[in-house]
Amino acid sequence: MKTLGMIGGTSWHSTIEYYRLINQLASKIIGEQANPPLIIHSINIELMREQNREKINAKYLETSLKLQQAGAEAIVICANTPHMVYDHVQPQIEIPILHIADATGTEAQRLGLKKLGLLGNKPTMTGDFIPKVLMKNYGIETIIPEEEAIPQAHHYVSKELTQGVFSKEAKTFFLEQIRLLRDKGADGIILGCTELPLLINPSDVDIPTLATTDLHAQMAVGFIFQNHQ
Repeated sequence: MKTLGMIGGTSWHSTIEYYRLINQLASKIIGEQANPPLIIHSINIELMREQNREKINAKYLETSLKLQQAGAEAIVICANTPHMVYDHVQPQIEIPILHIADATGTEAQRLGLKKLGLLGNKPTMTGDFIPKVLMKNYGIETIIPEEEAIPQAHHYVSKELTQGVFSKEAKTFFLEQIRLLRDKGADGIILGCTELPLLINPSDVDIPTLATTDLHAQMAVGFIFQNHQ
């Protein structure tokens, strides 16, 4: 098995979910009596809340280099939003960062999807770190909710979902956003927040949903067992 470095802490709830999923998926390959080698570095979430891009880039580079030195053979960033550092960090380290958009794009391509609606917090929806990879590597277009809906989506993600609150109001809001995105041509929806799949079930909507955390964990396990016999 290959050793995987994990950068967590944004949020720690998401990090736990990644750790659980990776170990559960690995156990299906090697059995419950063993587990894969993982190195976890948890970053203080206050770093992301400061929204200082230079400091965020520097911290993720520093952490990635530490994981590389510790023996990690690839890195998984355990949340959607911190992938904003990818273009800064990846050229400066010698091991790959497994990009969450590649995990998503691979599944979308398998399903034959061409236009995806993206839901998440404000930085994830308005940033280019997911749409750019999806278009460049898979030819998939990404659309987001209307500008006036983005603050409300961000509120539900940051103030409720990431804190374990799953309100009826939040579910109603996101289901309406999915309907609007579908009406704008989306043939699938990216649930770009670890907790969104806990709020929105595939049976709630009539188009495919792509849970980025699940797909990213599957990608990570695929890397870990790349040379497994």
